[in-house]
Amino acid sequence: MKKRVTGIGGLFFKSKDPKASKDWYNKHLGFNTDDYGCTFWWKDKKGEDASTQWSPFKDDTTYFEPSKKDFMFNYRVEDLESLIKTLREEGVTIVGDMQTYEYGKFAWILDNENNKIELWEPIDAAFK
Repeated sequence: MKKRVTGIGGLFFKSKDPKASKDWYNKHLGFNTDDYGCTFWWKDKKGEDASTQWSPFKDDTTYFEPSKKDFMFNYRVEDLESLIKTLREEGVTIVGDMQTYEYGKFAWILDNENNKIELWEPIDAAFK
């Protein structure tokens, strides 16, 4: 079976005051925060640079919709186009259309409890 998820790409959650959250995590846990949150760098099995993004979102964000949860996980995948095709064939709900940026491809699905999940085929080199 072809690999689907290869790791956690991001942890996103709603916050009443994202800046205060970033400041707290920076001060107390040493997160190296910026406008987007904090990027954690690590090496994948091949020794390639990889990242996981931690980001607080404003509590009124609509980015997690149609999920009603205050969080969304982002999972790293290898071949997003193929995976979306397979997931669609398996009856998984696809939310919107795949989007491509210089740092990777993104698509969104709903799990069995209608939690929105972001799938990301990363281009980690774009962050360097």
